[in-house]
Amino acid sequence: MNALDLELSAVGPTSEDLFLGGALTVRQPRKGYRAGIDALLLAATVRPEMANVGPVLDLGAGAGIVGLCVAVRCPAAQVVLIEREPHLVTLARHNIDRNGLSGRVSIVEADISRATAALECAGVASESFATVLANPPYHEKDRSTAAGSRLKATSHQMPKDELDAWARFMCRMAAPGGRASMIHKAEALPQILASFEGRFGNMTVLPIYARAREPAIRVIVSGIKGSRAPLAIKPALVLHGPNQTFLPEVEAILRDGSPLAPEYGV
Repeated sequence: MNALDLELSAVGPTSEDLFLGGALTVRQPRKGYRAGIDALLLAATVRPEMANVGPVLDLGAGAGIVGLCVAVRCPAAQVVLIEREPHLVTLARHNIDRNGLSGRVSIVEADISRATAALECAGVASESFATVLANPPYHEKDRSTAAGSRLKATSHQMPKDELDAWARFMCRMAAPGGRASMIHKAEALPQILASFEGRFGNMTVLPIYARAREPAIRVIVSGIKGSRAPLAIKPALVLHGPNQTFLPEVEAILRDGSPLAPEYGV
C-alpha cells in the first residue's frame, strides 16, 4: 500500500467518478458528502472570459470538484481550493494530479475562521480573487439529524450563524470589483441576502427548479464587491423535462462543460 492509499484509508472506501462527459476524473468518498449537480452548476457560473480576468477561489472545496470543473472548462483559469478536512485535502490533491492540473490548481488546508496563517504560508493574499465560489453545508446543526460519520456531518451541517462567516470570508478574499457566487437551498435565500448585504452589490438570484411548476430547490446568489447596483432576479433554471431527463441546456452544462446560458448568467 502506497502513501496515498494509507492516507485515503482514513476516509473509508472511495470511488472514481467522471464529470463533464469524462473530461474530469475525480476520486471522492463512497459514503458521506459526494459532489453532484450543484457543484457543476456553480462551476458553470464562470465563463472562460471571466477566468482570464483573475484567479478563482473555491471555498470549502471538498474533493475539489467545483474548482477542478472550472479549470477544465476554462483553460486559462488559475484556481485555488480551500478545504479544512485533511482527508478531503488528500483527495483533492490526488484529483489535481490525476487530471494534470497541478500547474493551474493548488489547495490550502485551512478553516475559514482561522485561515490567516495557512494563507500566508501558501502565499495566498486577501482581495486577490476575481471570482470566489462557495458550496457550503446545507443543513443547520440545530435543525437536522446528525450524519452517521463526523466527516459526513461536517460536510452537510454548519452552525446557524456560520453562513455569515462564509460571506465575510468571501468578501475578504474577493478583489475590489470581484464576483462572489454561492449555491444553497432555496429556503436559505433570506439568510444569504442578509449575509451578502453591505459586502456585495449588483446581486443576482438564480432560482433553480427540479421541474416546472414545482417549488425552487436551489438558488445561486452572486454579487460584486464594492458595487451599489440593485438586486436582480434571473429567469428560472429548470433541470428536468416531463420525461425526467435533463433539459438540453442543462445537459450541455453537465456533459459538455458549457457555461450557464446568458439569460441565467450571474
